[in-house]
Amino acid sequence: MKRIVILTGAGISKESGIDTFRDSKESLWNNHKVEDVATPMAFIKDPGMVLEFYNQRRRIVGESQPNQAHYDLVQLEDYYDVQIITQNIDDLHERAGSSNILHLHGSLLEAKTNMDPEKIHDIGYNDINLGDVDEEGYQLRPNVVWFGESITKINDAERILKTADIYVIIGTSLEVYPASMFHRQIPKGTPIYLIDPNVPSSGSISINSINFIQEPATIGVAKFVGELIGKALEE
Repeated sequence: MKRIVILTGAGISKESGIDTFRDSKESLWNNHKVEDVATPMAFIKDPGMVLEFYNQRRRIVGESQPNQAHYDLVQLEDYYDVQIITQNIDDLHERAGSSNILHLHGSLLEAKTNMDPEKIHDIGYNDINLGDVDEEGYQLRPNVVWFGESITKINDAERILKTADIYVIIGTSLEVYPASMFHRQIPKGTPIYLIDPNVPSSGSISINSINFIQEPATIGVAKFVGELIGKALEE
């Protein structure tokens, strides 16, 4: 069974009502500077504000639902070995029913402490407040990768990418490292699909070397999934 490796970004969750960081004019993000809510120094300076920022985002995720693009990707599992690498910190892939998901930047539904970052606590859609501590008495924080922190899942992602028979990129600008370089990890000659309404910048992957579906996720994924299932049925 061929393996499809899928990289998803904020664009696939946008159609579920979860604002993206870069292009939403009235999003929760735009009311805060990145350095005020998404860095280790911000948490040291004002942990209460940082926690409430992520509490709000977690509530939005809890009120959102997977969209058709999430559900369409699940259909591929009947015909292919599907592995999803997501930059998103929501759980919409899980709720849609996808089986194999690597959260590159962590998850809003988990917490950890700076003193023991390897120990993960499942918190669901509950808030994290000042005074919420682990067994050792250390303050909990969201298990998300902040700017300036290392992406601990990068080696796992690269290992998965090296096994791809087909590589699909959905809803991401490809402007942020390391995702912008992931296509260099796949085997030479692997077909690449890009599903996004925007043309990639000149500094990222060339659209001349890929199958570019210039559509929002709900439309583009349906086209891609239909094509791939059709090929599987022909083989």
